This record gives sequence, C-alpha cells and structure tokens, in this order.
Amino acid sequence: MTQMTDICPSRTKTKISVDMNYVTTIILAGGNGTRLEPLTNTRCKPAVCFGGKYRLIAIPISNAIHSGCSKIFVISQNLSSSLNQHIFNTYHPGAFSSTAIELISAEQRHAQKSWFQGTACAVRQNLHYFTETPAEYFLILSGDQIYNMDFQHLLNFAKETNADLVIAALPVNEEDAKRMGIMKVRPDYSVSEFHEKPQEQEHLNSLRLPLSTLEQMIDGEIGNRQFLGSMGIYVFKRQALLDLLECDAREDFGKHLIPTKVSQGNVIVYPHNGYWEDIGTIESFFKANIALTASNPDFNCCEDKKHIFFRQHYLSAPKIVNSSIMNSIICEGSFVEAAEVTKSIFGLRSIVKQGSIIRNSYIIGNDVYTSSIQSQSSNAPSIGENCTIDHAIIDKNVHIGKNVQLINKDKLLNFSSDKICIRDGIIVVTRGAHLPDGFIL
Repeated sequence: MTQMTDICPSRTKTKISVDMNYVTTIILAGGNGTRLEPLTNTRCKPAVCFGGKYRLIAIPISNAIHSGCSKIFVISQNLSSSLNQHIFNTYHPGAFSSTAIELISAEQRHAQKSWFQGTACAVRQNLHYFTETPAEYFLILSGDQIYNMDFQHLLNFAKETNADLVIAALPVNEEDAKRMGIMKVRPDYSVSEFHEKPQEQEHLNSLRLPLSTLEQMIDGEIGNRQFLGSMGIYVFKRQALLDLLECDAREDFGKHLIPTKVSQGNVIVYPHNGYWEDIGTIESFFKANIALTASNPDFNCCEDKKHIFFRQHYLSAPKIVNSSIMNSIICEGSFVEAAEVTKSIFGLRSIVKQGSIIRNSYIIGNDVYTSSIQSQSSNAPSIGENCTIDHAIIDKNVHIGKNVQLINKDKLLNFSSDKICIRDGIIVVTRGAHLPDGFIL
C-alpha cells in the first residue's frame, strides 16, 4: 500500500487519469427532508431554492458537468414534481455540451412493489439502468449538499490507489460528527472503521483522531475538528458496487453497506480541503444562504469556472427605488422600495414596498410576476409597507400586509402554526401564506 505522503491528492506525482466517459454519476435526490420543514412540505429537499435563483440539486449537477461527467442519473422519490420539472426545463438535451442527464423517479414494477427504503435500495432497484452504461466507476452523490469539487481529481485518486471504494471526507467538530458517518483511518489513508452518526460520548472519544494525522491530510487550520466525517460522496469500482449490493441486501449506504465494505477492506479516504455544507436543518440552510452575502464568501456562486448552471427565466433586471442596500443579493424581476436591506437575499420576482426594513433574511420570491396593478391587491405576493423582518425565511408566493413585524420578539427557539413557524430561532413563513396588517411575531 502506498504511504500517506505519496497518495495525498495535494502531493500526488503520478499521471494516472480516468476517462470520464467511463464514469456514471448517480445523484440521490429522494430524501424526505423532514428536518427542513416547512420548506419541504410541498417539495423535496434538493428542489428547495438556494441563493436566490438556484435549486440545491444544481450544486451536484454543476460540479459533475464541470468535471466532465458525461452520464448523470438523478434518482427522485418524495414530493418530486417540482424537482422533475426543474430538471426537465433546465438540463434538456444539448444544453450543456455532450452531458446526458436522465431523471429516474420511483416506480412500482412487477417484481418490486415497494418504494425506495434508503440510498442503497434506490441504487439497487435501478441497477438495470446503470449496468447498461460502459462505466468502470460509479460516482455517487447527494442531491442536497453545497460544495465545489473537481470529480476528475477524485476519480484519478481512486485509480491511483486501486481502491474498491473511495470516500470523500473532511475534518468536522464533535457536534457535526453526531450527524455524519465518522471514520478512523490508518497511516496509508485506508479506512479501518466507519460508524454512522455516533452519539455516545465514549464512542465519539474513540473516533477522535490525533491532530497530527489530520494536519497531514488537510492543508489549513484544524481547530477543534478532530473527527473525519464522510461527505456522502463515493466512488465505487463497477464490480465492487455490484458485489456489495448483492452481498448486503440492506437499504442504506451509510448505515449498512459502507461499514460492510470497510470490514472487507480496500476502502480509501479522499481528503477534501474546502467548503462543504450538508443542508440538513433550517439553521444550516439559513446560514449557508446568508453567508453568500459576504464580500468574499467561502462558497462563491460567481466564479467563472465553478458557476452554477441554472434555468434562464428572461426576467428584467431588478428595480430598486429609494432603498439603502448593504451586503445583499437582489435577483432578477424584483421591485424593491424598502427603506433598508442588510445581509439579505431577494429571490426572483420579489416585491418589497416602501418603508420596510429587511435584515438577515432570505426572501425566496415568487413564481409569477406581479404587475403594478396586481401588486395593489390585498392578497398579491409581496411584503407590504413599513414592515420589519429580521432572521427570517419567507417562502414563495407569500403576502405580508402593512406594518408587520417578524422579529421573534419573545426569542423563541421553536414555534409552530399553519402559516408561520420558528425553527432554531429562525422565523419561517410557509409557502403561499397571507399575514394580515399589523401581524407581530
């Protein structure tokens, strides 16, 4: 086995490379997303809007396209209508060079009457699609993570190490370790243990890695990130995946199949040295969006070579009238008369009227453009005059009346109602809700 300093991606000297035409990419986009409710009440998690005009699914698809992946499958299941429509309208044949993107929705077959029970189950039930491709490697991705990665480097690393399975990983702190797959590694980067979402303190302590080990793997400051967490990004050799799915009939990669493969051996870690965020909760979703408003964000949607592919809506440029706007993103089709907008994102076709103050908030926007006549209606999607909104997410097509205050005045961590809720101290107004004049929360 090659030594750590030789196989570390940042130090590799070999010239081995993989022809990306022989890589099949599988994006898993079928999770329930219950921790992201109410944003996932009417859509699956990968279909949730991000950064004003993107969808979460656009992140893995864009990374795959930039990496030269020529065959991409997206597997969906729960509340997948808006996701399916988005993929159909955005990634139509010929739109992005020779890349072929195929959508697979859950379906009941003659020999299989159940829906997908987990990530491995979703791949197993659709193996006939994947095995028809000439793939030497299968690249498996999640549909709800935010990161930039050149998958060519990851695939080349898999070939250089001759691993059956490569797991992309990065250092995480103890809090994050409880919601991720955590690994122990040998000096040659081979994985000796894999545990999904460890909770017991004694167990966590046993998985803590020495700083010296992590510092050799990752360029940069480690701080209190002494656990090696799986990013849910896997590269399998073709036969290794087929054999694993056959020998372990259970449902989930992280809980079941990955530990099985680790026990069999030839599993290697690929250390990722960069930004990565798993959008699992309202808090993580909110923070990831608001972070985009910084002058130099860790995840930059504007880089030419790493831009996110999205659907063109052919909307007019945003119109801003008598507003003070600082560190914010205002998307196309918006009409803003707010007195102040600070560290906020306004999605497509957002309307905010005179005197309102919006701080640290994500206004997702509207599906349909509202004319100046319609905007005077008592129920047109818009934010009314003289409102104050702070630390909030306003879902699509919401009407907020005049003099509304969404400020969490009682400092609640959690609260629920039909139209509005609080999650992790963040106010969320549900899709299509109407809040009357003078409403205060």
